[in-house]
Amino acid sequence: MQLLKEKIRQEGKALSSEILKVDSFLNHQIDPELMQEIGQEFARRFTNDGITRILTIESSGIAPSVMAGLALGVPVVFARKRKSLTLQEDFYEAKVHSFTKQQTNTIVVSKAHLVATDKVLVIDDFLANGQAAEGLIDIVQQAEATLAGVGIVIEKSFQEGGDRLRRKGIRVESLASVAALAEGKVTFAGE
Repeated sequence: MQLLKEKIRQEGKALSSEILKVDSFLNHQIDPELMQEIGQEFARRFTNDGITRILTIESSGIAPSVMAGLALGVPVVFARKRKSLTLQEDFYEAKVHSFTKQQTNTIVVSKAHLVATDKVLVIDDFLANGQAAEGLIDIVQQAEATLAGVGIVIEKSFQEGGDRLRRKGIRVESLASVAALAEGKVTFAGE
């Protein structure tokens, strides 16, 4: 997705060889027009897959997921990183380790919002080592729902997550694939 790549080139910052900062448009401040384009692109890629629900993880996956849900006409469910007082029983849970935050969270989704008849598209902002996607996929499997695929805004293809998911036969659609982060420069796959 060329628009996303240009935004990353203009506003993204390679903080190290593993960390890409995109908080000016994706995961701290949101660029609504870009999110709308991202949502439409996910919808275009998955339009013939019979998606009934989108599953993401709070918080940075919510914006692209809502826009994709709007374009596909389906509800969006987000896995919470903390159980609330209103979610005490009847939930699916999985452990997810955050590469960026270097912490492990237990994510939860109410059983009322994900059922066996659902065909689920998992969406997240980043794919690095794949733990968030794997945790969400685990929740889809617990619900006995069908996984249509995983939509990723930015994949760090130099890390193992995408390859590991693809080796398992999971369809992964990344809108921007970063091949390297070096000396403050972002290099995309295929460049």
